[in-house]
Amino acid sequence: MVYEPISGKIMFDALRDKGCIILAANTRITEGILRGLFRAAKDTDSPLIVELAKSECNQHIGYTGYRPSEFAKVVYKCAADVGWDIWALHADHTTVKKGDPEEIKDTKELLAEQIDSGYTSFAIDASYLFNFEGKDEYEQLKPNIEVTAEIAHFIAERMGSHDFGLEVEVGEIGKKDSSGMVLTTPEEAVVFIKGLKEKGVEPQVIAVANGSVHGNIYDKDGNPIPQETIDIDRTKAIAAALRRAGYRVRIAQHGITGTPLPLIAEKFPKGDIIKGNVGTLWQNIAWEIFSIYEPVLYKRIYDWTLEKYGKPGKKREQVFGTDSKNAIKVFFKEIYAMGNSTRNALEAVAYAEALKFFRAFSSEGTASIVRNSIKKR
Repeated sequence: MVYEPISGKIMFDALRDKGCIILAANTRITEGILRGLFRAAKDTDSPLIVELAKSECNQHIGYTGYRPSEFAKVVYKCAADVGWDIWALHADHTTVKKGDPEEIKDTKELLAEQIDSGYTSFAIDASYLFNFEGKDEYEQLKPNIEVTAEIAHFIAERMGSHDFGLEVEVGEIGKKDSSGMVLTTPEEAVVFIKGLKEKGVEPQVIAVANGSVHGNIYDKDGNPIPQETIDIDRTKAIAAALRRAGYRVRIAQHGITGTPLPLIAEKFPKGDIIKGNVGTLWQNIAWEIFSIYEPVLYKRIYDWTLEKYGKPGKKREQVFGTDSKNAIKVFFKEIYAMGNSTRNALEAVAYAEALKFFRAFSSEGTASIVRNSIKKR
């Protein structure tokens, strides 16, 4: 049995419109967490995507303390140790904010290392490139379309094939204006995918702005609150518009941390949404376990975060929940020197949480669908 990652394209194509969502986990701290995720995937026959965003992991070392080549080795080894075959290694939020030659060059260098390290799926996020002076949707989205297409063609050329997962993004996740959350319209999604197809790029997944926010969220007083801002009706409308236009692309739901699992199980439009990103939750689990099993180190991380990012009038809980991610790189060696009991506790809690997500996402048993699709190929 081979336990290397499969193409994200194979996974997305096999499970399109099968009424399930694939769990995509951003594992900022890998020890224990990764093994729990892979064990839960194996025990429930659920596909799994492991990912980190450009900000988390890049060739200059992201805030997790990893560069792609090192992260890939850790994930590959964990999958082999557990013995799980239906998984993909995904480059989440390969973000382009300016689109100038220097940034494009740096982005291609990052992708080259990811490809050479065995990544099988990629998310290109050029949603920041928006022409506010454009007279119609196409003119407004043209900068995003052009940069996304250029980078997608680079990936295909570097890999020597188009057999890789491709996620694109229209609408900046979590963006707000004076009226509130800025949401992607169905028309924008269709124009965006049409523009990419005209340039020879056909993604399987599209991320849209539908009311979600990355990370832990808080009310105006700094109190933690559930993630309940996802506009399900808008999500369904975007998916329906893409289907009417004849496109096979489905939606990646970002910012799921904090969303009540019953809401996901009962209300999320599975089949419209095919990929569900869960990131900050795994970090929250790590800090909770560290506070019990590694209290001295946890206090050092907590104090460092408050000292560096604390502001008058801002609750300590909110500061830590928002900015402690930046401590992972700083305390990398100490974190990965954790004791066996800490590692085992991380694995146990991650395993239990993953089981709940696989059930809520209706993905239990669907890895067999992917496996059969691979056999037919």
